Amino acid sequence: MSTGRLIIDLDAVVANWRALDSMTNCKTAAVVKANGYGLGAANVSKALFKAGVRQFFIAVAEEAVAIREELGPKPEVCVFSGHMKGDTDLIRDLGLTPMLNSVEQLTHHLETLPGHPFGIQLDTGMNRLGLEMQEWAAVAELALAQQPRLVMSHLACADEPDHPMNPYQLAQFHKMTDGIQVPRSLAATGGILLGPDYHFDLTRPGIGLYGGLPFETAAPAVELDLPVIQIRDVAEGEVVGYGNAWQAERPSRIATVSGGYADGITRILSDKATLYHGDTPCPLVGRVSMDLLTIDVTDLTEVPTKLSLIGPNQTVDDLARAANTIGYEVLTQLGARYNRKTFGK
Repeated sequence: MSTGRLIIDLDAVVANWRALDSMTNCKTAAVVKANGYGLGAANVSKALFKAGVRQFFIAVAEEAVAIREELGPKPEVCVFSGHMKGDTDLIRDLGLTPMLNSVEQLTHHLETLPGHPFGIQLDTGMNRLGLEMQEWAAVAELALAQQPRLVMSHLACADEPDHPMNPYQLAQFHKMTDGIQVPRSLAATGGILLGPDYHFDLTRPGIGLYGGLPFETAAPAVELDLPVIQIRDVAEGEVVGYGNAWQAERPSRIATVSGGYADGITRILSDKATLYHGDTPCPLVGRVSMDLLTIDVTDLTEVPTKLSLIGPNQTVDDLARAANTIGYEVLTQLGARYNRKTFGK
């Protein structure tokens, strides 16, 4: 095997959903956008559906195809981007629920798909998607008369529990929605952890399902092992990789492993990442290239056949910190070349 082995644990995903669901007294949906955060939307959705999830959220209408092919028409599939021009046929044919984000989208939806289910997204201060206060006031009576399935907003700083933006957005959401006879949703993973004031009628966990922060007690859902292609001895003073970026300060053994930025291992990890052989750390030396990494295995007592990039000794978020990013990005960039092995439901 010359490609990395990506191990996906669907039992962990289900366990994380159940743990988050147990924190609330409302319905719990699941966000499976970006191909299930890189783990495979069809398999993830199937496992979660078996566990009881009946409502899924995706970013764009095209992402629903894999879910419908796997699960058929039973679950509700909601589209965060709403009803874009050109999406009408997909929304109708796949039975999707667009979360309408603007007066223009509301008008377009009611004109092209009268009677078709929809939801409303409100902007409570993030200034990204959704109707602002004045826009909502102008169309709320019309929209509510059409019986939307859900009215939602999204928290900007839920991963920072003490951030003043959280209570501000909560107050804005109350101001915009109190008294309506429609289910409401404000919390994703971080919002669930903020407590019951943020839960309303439906929560929408995403990253927490896949083992990422801010859900600190989440079960890890992925492991990634990279095969060793070649090992060479490098004398003190010799250089390794593009640009002579690393020079040996001692006689060293360098393992070249299969994996690179084409597989989602970003170049910023050059000379920063650590791989593991069992519990022994092995530093990445030199630059990350398109298909290959060079790893210092001098301190190993045996010849490795593979090294671990994500596993018991290094979580997705540990790797993200080394790359100055977040676990979301690490997961969603997992490459298509990996040999994927899925366990669980």
